[in-house]
Amino acid sequence: MTATPAAGRVWFITGASRGLGRAFTEAALAAGDRVVAVARTLTTLEPLAAEHGDRLLALPLDVTDRAAVHTTVDTAVRHFGRLDIVVNNAGFLAMGMVEEFGEAEARAQMDTNFFGALWVSQAVLPTLRAQGSGHIVQISSIGALGGYPLTGLYSASKFALEGMSEALAAEAAAFGVKVTLVEPGGYWTDLYTTGLVATEPMDLYAPLRAELEKQFAESSIDSLPHLAAEAVMKLVDSDDPPLRLLLGSAVYDMAFDISRKRMDTWAAWEETSRAAERGVEAPEGYGAPAADGG
Repeated sequence: MTATPAAGRVWFITGASRGLGRAFTEAALAAGDRVVAVARTLTTLEPLAAEHGDRLLALPLDVTDRAAVHTTVDTAVRHFGRLDIVVNNAGFLAMGMVEEFGEAEARAQMDTNFFGALWVSQAVLPTLRAQGSGHIVQISSIGALGGYPLTGLYSASKFALEGMSEALAAEAAAFGVKVTLVEPGGYWTDLYTTGLVATEPMDLYAPLRAELEKQFAESSIDSLPHLAAEAVMKLVDSDDPPLRLLLGSAVYDMAFDISRKRMDTWAAWEETSRAAERGVEAPEGYGAPAADGG
């Protein structure tokens, strides 16, 4: 069921200066809503600010800085008086084999894609809870449903985002706050150019890299970002939004294929799985305080 969109809703969109974030920003403004557009750099938002005036508030923000996130959210709430839709879109793709990642590279991927969304979610919750309404939209990925060569750390960040967001959805529901995980496929954004960093390749993975490059060239399907924005507008206009929303036919089919393969594997190992559980009373001494010095 779809509700009539409320006029003048307030959006808070991270990574709003380019790619999907820019498309979400433009769609929200076109609908007559107000937008707090946050990004590390704001120069590309200047034409939108000139066109839409006081309906667009552009603020600089590095989502990995938890204190800055809270300060920016406070500024947004003071400016517009409320928040209605929060889109955690900021992120980047770190590409490389799992073995190739150093600590700094791995932490940077998690800091933006997972912790950034966590900090924003925490910062907006008091406002949404006090209002008794709001919708947090987490931009995830088909990579959250399965790990693939070269995108293992990216998938790890999105797996973490999905686990946190499922719990958040259950915790926030009692306060009238909705949460949706949007799982897009490929779009013509800068994710694969300026939004991409790569590890130093190890020679032993060269054959696998060559095979993957061939697969990407033959099967990659990318769409224009405005199609994702149209889907998100339908999502936030719904009275009963889903916990998860797939974007794209290829992604839709892939998600079902991944799920079926997992179910087949679980079924094949059912006997072993069930045999690993046999409820008994707690063993004597289990959970007892440790002895002095223990």
